[in-house]
Amino acid sequence: MSEELRVGVEVIFNISYLIVIWTIVMLMVINQNQVAPQNRSLAKRVMWAFALLALGDTGHVGFRVIAYARGGLAANPVLVGAGAFSTAFTLTIFYMLMVDIWRLRFQKPLGWFGWFLLAAGVVRMVVLLFPQNEWWQVTAPYNWSLLRNGLLVIQGVGVMFLILRDAIRTNDRAFLWIGIMIAISYLFYAPVILWAQKVPMLGMLMIPKTIAYLGMAFIAYQELYKKAQPVTSRVRTESL
Repeated sequence: MSEELRVGVEVIFNISYLIVIWTIVMLMVINQNQVAPQNRSLAKRVMWAFALLALGDTGHVGFRVIAYARGGLAANPVLVGAGAFSTAFTLTIFYMLMVDIWRLRFQKPLGWFGWFLLAAGVVRMVVLLFPQNEWWQVTAPYNWSLLRNGLLVIQGVGVMFLILRDAIRTNDRAFLWIGIMIAISYLFYAPVILWAQKVPMLGMLMIPKTIAYLGMAFIAYQELYKKAQPVTSRVRTESL
């Protein structure tokens, strides 16, 4: 794939993604009254989670589109870095909210593992503030990239485990698929974290990774905002 084609595909996908994710978020806002009363706390957290995801990605992929229009990524490193920081910060909060979404959906106490995942999010936000991340550069220092993304993997894979475990136990098909979407997103994200600096074309794996997040948003919207019947309560089991 030529560089011109790769950039064209990325720009078209980025713009399309932002349109779709913001549309889903706005539909959540508009249809809040359709949510069953006992699910409104859960639905509100879902809405905020995906609103934060959309906000951070507006900075991330939106700034990349602007950078391409202004001469390329290398010519606009501060713009690209600011976008990367915005999505890193909001995605951290996204997964912290996902822990609380799991707690509410399955009526579980946080337990030591839930608190551990929240603590990983706090530690990651502190790590993001260190100047060694060099947010003003297009390419992050490899060791610091591994550190902050390693903490994100702990958050994401941890909440994926909790959701899949309890969705299987309670036959919760919607959240089973949300857990699967998280797994798919990290399956595509891992090679980017590890090898994209040496093989830049691996960055294209961010497209299926991002599609998995759209899948999560669509499933959550259909389950909580479109269903006329309230969701059955989940059986409380022992905390992890």
